[in-house]
Amino acid sequence: MELRQLEYFVAVAEEASFTRAAERVRISQSGVSAQVRGLERELGATLIDRSTRTASLTDAGRVALEHARATLACSDAMRQAVGEVTGLVRGRLTVGMVIGCTITPFFDALAAFHHAYPGVEITLLEDHSARLLRDVRSGAVDLALIGTADPTPVGSNALTIVSEPLVALVPPGHPLAEQPTVTMAELADHRLVCMPEGTGIRTVLDRACTLHRVQPTITVQASAADAIADLAVRGLGVAVLSESMSRDYRDRLTALPIVDIDDPALLALVWSGTKSPALDRLVRYCRDAFAAAPGPEPRPRGHTPVPTG
Repeated sequence: MELRQLEYFVAVAEEASFTRAAERVRISQSGVSAQVRGLERELGATLIDRSTRTASLTDAGRVALEHARATLACSDAMRQAVGEVTGLVRGRLTVGMVIGCTITPFFDALAAFHHAYPGVEITLLEDHSARLLRDVRSGAVDLALIGTADPTPVGSNALTIVSEPLVALVPPGHPLAEQPTVTMAELADHRLVCMPEGTGIRTVLDRACTLHRVQPTITVQASAADAIADLAVRGLGVAVLSESMSRDYRDRLTALPIVDIDDPALLALVWSGTKSPALDRLVRYCRDAFAAAPGPEPRPRGHTPVPTG
């Protein structure tokens, strides 16, 4: 019994015609008829009633049709599975990460994928979140870990990894240092040190400014949390970072929750809609790595703050 015999038999059964079945499988009508007769001889039963102008199934044919379809479906599934593995033997993926990324589960996922599929070349690049998201949408980057203000960035698939509020950080002796919290209106009275435009944290801050109709003075912009904190310690302005970022600077700065910013800063995994076995498998590795991370949210390596820029 051959797969092509089953294929031709199914075509005749579904088309109710040897002529239309031949057109469907693109061989001669005599070829279809010969293959179906060969199948009937092997099974020892007539599958197609040829006594009328319409090719109809016999009782044996109706029973055989179900199994023929199932066999062909299994064959297609096997081809697809083998094709996916073959496609992963070689290839290339471009992976982006937000500047300052030290997220352990992300690195674990990349390492595990590389060991499992060493034939797939991974190009790793670092950039601001807005540019990474743009490149994911265009297809220039396959997958990226970014900071964002939107749970589901338009034009990409997304998985939120971290969601946390923004805080203001001030040094001892600062006018705000004795307050338990701070508002956007109060922040507007002071110079700010924050991340540049295009980062998730800055987007959340800018949206809050627009919502509350305030225009704070941003004196310094920096991509690294350490630089922002050091500048705040030296009195150049109030630092605005995410909650987890602030934890490394508790010995030098006081973190004040900003009570009227409702939107959190997010760290998200985004990837393109490209049908790629390698990309699909890498996304699975990332999902598994983040799901296995301890605690309610994945923590960064050592004491490095989570970059949601």
